[in-house]
Amino acid sequence: MRLKLAALAAAVSLLAVSQAAAQEVVLKFGHAAASNHLFNDGLEMFAEAVDEKTGGRVKIEIFGDRQLGDDKQLLEGVQLGTVDGALVSVPTMPLVGAGAFDALQIPFVVGTYEEMSAALTSPVGQQLLDSLASLNIKGLGYYEAGQRHFLSRTRAVENVDDFAGLKTRIVPTPLHRATWEAVGTNPIGMAYGEIYSGLETGTIDAVEINLSSAQSESYYQAAKYATLTGHYFWPGVLMMGSARFDALPDDIKTALVEAGAETIVAHYELAASQEAETADFLKQNGVTITELQDLDAMREKVKPVVDEWVAKDPLIQAFVDQVESARQ
Repeated sequence: MRLKLAALAAAVSLLAVSQAAAQEVVLKFGHAAASNHLFNDGLEMFAEAVDEKTGGRVKIEIFGDRQLGDDKQLLEGVQLGTVDGALVSVPTMPLVGAGAFDALQIPFVVGTYEEMSAALTSPVGQQLLDSLASLNIKGLGYYEAGQRHFLSRTRAVENVDDFAGLKTRIVPTPLHRATWEAVGTNPIGMAYGEIYSGLETGTIDAVEINLSSAQSESYYQAAKYATLTGHYFWPGVLMMGSARFDALPDDIKTALVEAGAETIVAHYELAASQEAETADFLKQNGVTITELQDLDAMREKVKPVVDEWVAKDPLIQAFVDQVESARQ
């Protein structure tokens, strides 16, 4: 009898352990930046918030350094269901039909981290996320890689004329190409993972980049001239595939949505606070940092691009209106 009771107790114990294990959900989220990059910090914030909201029942595993693929591969993986979730750089979004996300990188529309944070946590920011449903994507939030500047291998860029003819790496999207052609560079589409070797070998002369990437990807070793232009920001879109998201229990779905929304402001504050620290690091490692002397001239050169893109989509116009109205 005692043996039967012991066996029964063991079986109940094993069943309880099995049920507990079955209730734990592990979700793998990837990003294309280095593991010491701001994007990784954002995903860590998200993971902590999800863990807290679910009482440890949901674990977010983070894979940086392009372990699950570059931005385009991550985006496709999310849509196909081969990747649970991802933080994908905004310029990749129009490549799959989400053209309204160009709103976040139209040059000189947004001037500060605070403005971008406020816009992304506004109803328009949510509308952009909701627009992804038609692409089988559940948008959860945004994290920031940093305001973009200009890093040159060959010489200091001090005024607009200095941009002329520089072979400049861009993400090969229509908006970026139009912007940098208007500025006067020779834009060259190149994968993120090829930038360092491109600078090192002279395949490219320069890259428009955020300071955090210049540090985390060690671009400063190959290019020693940074010009502060602040032409646009580099948000990443936090996402899951709709099918993967919809298959989760309702309480977990709620936790994921809330965690994504609630960590946006904190991450933008972190990104803003690191800007000066990152600039100091680059200076200490031999990078000359200057401000563009005639920033208004650069703004004027790209104004036709701004006007053209704002007219492309009502959501782009709504985003611009949101930013401008918040300044008043």
